Amino acid sequence: MKADLFIHSATQLCVVPHHDGGPQRGRRLGDLGIIEDGALACADGRVVAVGRTETLRADWWAPVEIDASERVVCPGFVDPHTHVVWAGDRADEFVQRIGGATYQEIMASGGGIMSTVRTTRAAPLAQLVAESRPRLERMLAHGTTTVEVKSGYGLGTTSELKMLQAIAALDATLPLTIVPTFLGAHAVPTEFAHDPAGYVDLVVEEMLPAAADSGIPRFCDIFCDVGAFTLEQSRRVLTAARALGMIPKIHADEFESLGGTALAVELGAISADHLVRTTATEIELLGHADTVAVALPATPFGLGHRDYTPASDILAAGGILALATDCNPGTAWCESMPFVIALACRTMHLTPAQALVAATLNSAYAVGLGEEVGSLEVDRAADVIILDLPDVNHLGYRFGANPVQRVIKGGRIIL
Repeated sequence: MKADLFIHSATQLCVVPHHDGGPQRGRRLGDLGIIEDGALACADGRVVAVGRTETLRADWWAPVEIDASERVVCPGFVDPHTHVVWAGDRADEFVQRIGGATYQEIMASGGGIMSTVRTTRAAPLAQLVAESRPRLERMLAHGTTTVEVKSGYGLGTTSELKMLQAIAALDATLPLTIVPTFLGAHAVPTEFAHDPAGYVDLVVEEMLPAAADSGIPRFCDIFCDVGAFTLEQSRRVLTAARALGMIPKIHADEFESLGGTALAVELGAISADHLVRTTATEIELLGHADTVAVALPATPFGLGHRDYTPASDILAAGGILALATDCNPGTAWCESMPFVIALACRTMHLTPAQALVAATLNSAYAVGLGEEVGSLEVDRAADVIILDLPDVNHLGYRFGANPVQRVIKGGRIIL
């Protein structure tokens, strides 16, 4: 039978299988479904066969072949939490933090998110697209074939719509899949500093309907934490978004626990992200829910913090754990999922196999694409990366260099 692309002779081909038709939960996380001397046939953008090279060669041929000898083949990474569209930078704040300033102190002085809001508001759409494109191209070069991208640096109807338009334009012109999320409730803007309730009114009554009418965002997120939005404000925004057809997400428990994780479970949010300060009670709730716990280890690393998402507790409770870069200009300008995997192994005590599943199959479920990407099972999208590594353990073992040798998106060789 004829395929379009045939990848063969992989030292390890990591299929990353579904469990019970869904993500890999709890202590079962880390099943890579490894096939030694593995091969993969792709046709019409899909995986059509997977198995040992000798077996597949008897049944399949293709005009394009890739020899993956002494290399690892796995699904393309899925990055389910980024703020990759913005203008400007905040390198000065990095220096302030080195000098001892906290994230909250910088934010209270008018910096932090509001610094990026000012530069992003001032940037024309074309500039916003032009500044963001290279970041996404570097993500692709590091093996990310699907990425969630949030708005949230406009904090006003016109500027938030501009951000969504930039996300849509990038999705239309880049080979990786971009999943848009509306994050109008990222912070209270300066002009509403003395009227946060008024800003929530604006989000619910004007910004959310406008975002829904644009047809761009699939999800709605909110930052539920100290210095951002309260639990009740978060409930109001996410409930209104759900009524407009957007699926809830939530930033929760990064600095303090306000009950955001329990709210996510209650509202059926597709993910709850950060989860550094999540209580034991709420971790138990995650263990019985379909809400994906998205850990962002590059963020505490970028902030110089010692505490990370309690991955072992989440897995012990039976939860669904995913990994993301949180790529943003303030705390985690990180475009590399391989580096996030290496961090997760060291700071969250995941094995390389667990981290790989958390960065592919499980992260696909955090953006509603678990039936499409994140696995190399037959009939899934042929989003494949080839790692110049002798085995999977080296993905966590090494850091600081890019192990990705080839990137294939939808069966097409991109890099």
